[in-house]
Amino acid sequence: MPFVNEILKHKSLSIVGMEKNTGKTECLNYIIKRLEEKNKLFALTSIGLDGESVDQVTETPKPEISLPKGSIFTTSEIHFRQKKLTAEILNISERQTALGRLITAKVKDKGNIIISGPSDTVWLKNLIEELKFFNPDIIIVDGAISRKSPGSPSVTDSIILTTGAALSSNIRSIVKKTTFVHKLINLNVFDFPYIDDLLKTEKGLWAIDENQKIHDLQIKSSLLLEKSSDKLFKFGNIIFASGIITDKLLEIARIQKNISNTTIVVKDFTKIFVSPEKYSSYIAKGGKIKVLLKTKLITVCVNPVSPEGFILDSKKLCDELYQTLGIPIYDIKSIKL
Repeated sequence: MPFVNEILKHKSLSIVGMEKNTGKTECLNYIIKRLEEKNKLFALTSIGLDGESVDQVTETPKPEISLPKGSIFTTSEIHFRQKKLTAEILNISERQTALGRLITAKVKDKGNIIISGPSDTVWLKNLIEELKFFNPDIIIVDGAISRKSPGSPSVTDSIILTTGAALSSNIRSIVKKTTFVHKLINLNVFDFPYIDDLLKTEKGLWAIDENQKIHDLQIKSSLLLEKSSDKLFKFGNIIFASGIITDKLLEIARIQKNISNTTIVVKDFTKIFVSPEKYSSYIAKGGKIKVLLKTKLITVCVNPVSPEGFILDSKKLCDELYQTLGIPIYDIKSIKL
C-alpha cells in the first residue's frame, strides 16, 4: 500500500494539484479506499470549492469523491443537500461561506459527495483543530495551487503533490516545473511572533521593521506595483505579501542596494507565482523568500494522461522525477487496487 502507512504518521494531510486534471481526485479516492481497508477513521474537507462534477475550464468530467460508512466530512450547506449518501450531522458552523454554513457530518451509508470547505486559511486551521475532537486517524484536505485559492494547504502536517501531462506534453518540462514547486515547498519558515496576525490579513503588502512592528504600505496587491514601488522599503527590508507574488515584485526587490538583507514573506508556497528564472536571479543576488506555513512533502503522484488525450511514458516520468526529487513517485492508475 504505497505511502498510506507514511501518511498515517501524520495527523493531517493535504492533496494538492499543480494543475487541473493532474489526478488529485483519483489520488484522494485511492487514499480513501486504502484507509477504509485498514479500518482507519478519517475526516475530509476542502479548501473552498474544489470537486465540481465537471471541470469548469476543460468541461471534462471529474471523478466523484466516494466516502465509506463511518467517515467524517465537512462541506457547505449547498453540497450537503446535494449529497448521494446518508449522514448524521455533527456540527453546523456559525460562519457563512458563499455556499452557506459548513456542516460536519458522519457517513451512515456510503456514497458520493462534493466537498467545499472554509473560505480562508485561519478558518481552515481552526476547522482542523475542531475535527480532531472526533479522534480521526488522519484529517485530509482537498486542495489546489491556484491564484484564487482562499486557503493554505500548508496548515496540514503533510502534503501530497499531483502532477502530470496536464502541465506539459514534454516530460522534461514536467520535471522542471515540479522540481521548482518542490523547491518552494521547502522554503524556510519566517520566524515571527505574530504569525497568526499575518495569516488573518487578507489584502495588501505590509512592511515589518526591525522592531517587528507591522506597517500597512497602502498597496492593495503585488499586482499593483507600477506606481507604488517607491513605498516598498520605507520601513525596512522585510515585505509581507498577503496574497500572491509575481515576477514584478522580485524584479523591484532585486535592484535594491541592500538586496542581501531583503526578505519577502508569503503565507505559503501556493502564493508564489514567479518564474524559475526570476526566482533564481533574485536568490542569486542574495534575496530571500520565506513562508509563514510549511508542510512536509510525502510523495508526488503523477497522471501521464492529458485532458487532450495524449499519454506519456509513465515509468520514464516517474523515474525522472525520482532521480531529481529523491522522494517516492507513484502513478496511481498503475497501482493494482
